[in-house]
Amino acid sequence: LASHQIALNTVAFTYMVPLGIASAAAVRVGQALGRKDAARAGAAGGTAIFLGAAFMTCASGALLLFPRCIARMYTPDESVIHSTVLLLAAGAAFQLFDGIQTVATGALRGAGDTRTPMFCHFTAYWIIGLPLGAWLCFRRNWGAFGLWAGLSLALILIGIVLLFAWRRTVRRLMHVPEDTLARA
Repeated sequence: LASHQIALNTVAFTYMVPLGIASAAAVRVGQALGRKDAARAGAAGGTAIFLGAAFMTCASGALLLFPRCIARMYTPDESVIHSTVLLLAAGAAFQLFDGIQTVATGALRGAGDTRTPMFCHFTAYWIIGLPLGAWLCFRRNWGAFGLWAGLSLALILIGIVLLFAWRRTVRRLMHVPEDTLARA
């Protein structure tokens, strides 16, 4: 449980940066659409997604390169450190996609689409990630790493789907007549 808490605290810390970028993306996309400027809305969302992905790629590298240092900031217990290293590896696997999905959700929100992220998150977490994680944890005896692996897969799927959803939204917005763009 201690290793889970350390890893969860660490990935929650890295998540704060793309969460802030997502808020900015929602505002910038919404303002651009309010000005009836679909090109700027697309650029604002795309730039924000890139920034979120870039930061989380760096965070992933830190989790892979320094997992023992991170764990030692919380505890001197070697067994907890060993378990934490495994969970941080799982966390590193989803960092890029977590950044993408977080910021894409914000960009889509700014474009007025809250349903796509909601359905995507519900399906990936509750129908795929949690059942797979529980199966890996309890049936395959992977322990906490199994739960993290299942939820990591869910985040990876969400990131991919929402990136494509954002691209689809931008293409749609570019073809909406200007007089209806603010309502799109």
